[in-house]
Amino acid sequence: MKNLFYILIGIVGLSSCKKEDLNLVPQTSLSSASFFKNADQFNQALTGCYTNLRSVVSTGIYMDEMRSDNTFFTYYSADRGTATSTEAFALFTDNSVSSQNLNSPGNRWANAYSGIAKANTILTRLETSDISQKDKEQISGEALFLRAFYYYDLVQHYGGVPLQLKEVDNVDGAFLPKNTAEEVYNQIIADLNTAIPLLPVATTFPQSGRATQGAAKMLIAYTYMSKPTKEYQKAEAALIDITKMNYSLLNNYADVFDPVNKNSRESIFEVQYKMGNDGLQSDFIWKFIPKTTNSEAILGIKGTNARGGLGSGGWNVPTQELVDSYEPGDLRLPASIAVAEGIIDNEVITTTAVKSPVNYKPAAGTGYYYFIKKYLHPPFQVEFNTNDNWPVFRYSGALLLLAECLVAEGKNAEALQYVNMVRTRAGLANLSAVNKQVVSDEMRHELAFENHRWTDLVRNGLAIEAITAKGVRSKALYGWILPNAFTITPEKFIYAIPIREIQINNKLVQNPGY
Repeated sequence: MKNLFYILIGIVGLSSCKKEDLNLVPQTSLSSASFFKNADQFNQALTGCYTNLRSVVSTGIYMDEMRSDNTFFTYYSADRGTATSTEAFALFTDNSVSSQNLNSPGNRWANAYSGIAKANTILTRLETSDISQKDKEQISGEALFLRAFYYYDLVQHYGGVPLQLKEVDNVDGAFLPKNTAEEVYNQIIADLNTAIPLLPVATTFPQSGRATQGAAKMLIAYTYMSKPTKEYQKAEAALIDITKMNYSLLNNYADVFDPVNKNSRESIFEVQYKMGNDGLQSDFIWKFIPKTTNSEAILGIKGTNARGGLGSGGWNVPTQELVDSYEPGDLRLPASIAVAEGIIDNEVITTTAVKSPVNYKPAAGTGYYYFIKKYLHPPFQVEFNTNDNWPVFRYSGALLLLAECLVAEGKNAEALQYVNMVRTRAGLANLSAVNKQVVSDEMRHELAFENHRWTDLVRNGLAIEAITAKGVRSKALYGWILPNAFTITPEKFIYAIPIREIQINNKLVQNPGY
């Protein structure tokens, strides 16, 4: 308090200075007080709120896809460095320290709350803004969707979390205790129900990349189906609404992910990236291909990804079990996965050929690694600089989520048509019946490497069985895996709250099991 007193005295003393002495900031500088004056400025802030989606993508690669039975990683003995805390997510040896060490600009928790803070500021300032009602509705609809999206990301990965619903302007509002998971899900639903009538229905393609009614209905359906008290009828209604919108499946599965088809009729929501020198690029494929001495053999451009840490290759590697699980003739397998073949030395491959995984058998003495092909779209001009967007919600995913919902309601016969629509595009024969496992398997192959598999397993009650089996297979393959790895209990369905958050907010209680 003494220090604060002297600071206040100094401020009072400054009031006797000449006015021109205080003009220390250029007149063109912006602050939160001088911003938020017109619709353009609100939309600039809204764009900033969208940028946090990119960290949801990048953390999801390690905390969702690698956590599941779809992928693993290539152990790099030459440089253990910072990789160990990231590998812990796939090994189920993570803790409150590893939870905060993943990816710039920070951990998943901090990134989500950063996005929420941006949305809250926009929504709070809108209350006293004199911009037009039309602009207010557009901006608030998108801000509410984004706040709901970030809270959904939080509750899915950390369980109950504090609900911040206003712009924080004092200490008391900054540090709150956890709400229950049910309360968080209910707030997501409330935000989306307010947002849906304010958001547009997609009518022209390619879309702008902004939130739409379809995206909000997809998110609310996931929420109804994920919350502790399920509401399948409401989820079904939202998903049926999506089937009546203007979405449709593209004819060719591989085309869905080609950057020339960004924001297409199949896209309900995707995270936007742009190749170039303005910092908006993606870089997934550089991390997904193996660590290699000659990246040009795969990507057509020479680069360096044979190193440790996240700025390297060898992450999110498809498992053999996943490759083997595709039905014969499934067109999604060669569209999603490829094989780098060559000479392996200390986990780094000199690639001699890139081959299809369909019926692949390596020649004697040849090394190989599977890698995700779904985001491979050369030509590239600069290393770690690509043009691929990231799919969040796709129409095929909506059809399969609807099938899952209908099966949960005991309407298996009604679910069948939606599963078969997706299978037809994949080149597979129609099924005559479906159940929960069949729908889950179909979602696995349709949405592989889109960061859905882990939460899909949890939502369907299949996580313990799938991960235990993955652990048995992985330990048989890799002697370096410790005995305590892949120990999965219900407590591991969510992550530890990052230790830094516990340290700065003494109202938080760590999640059980950590």
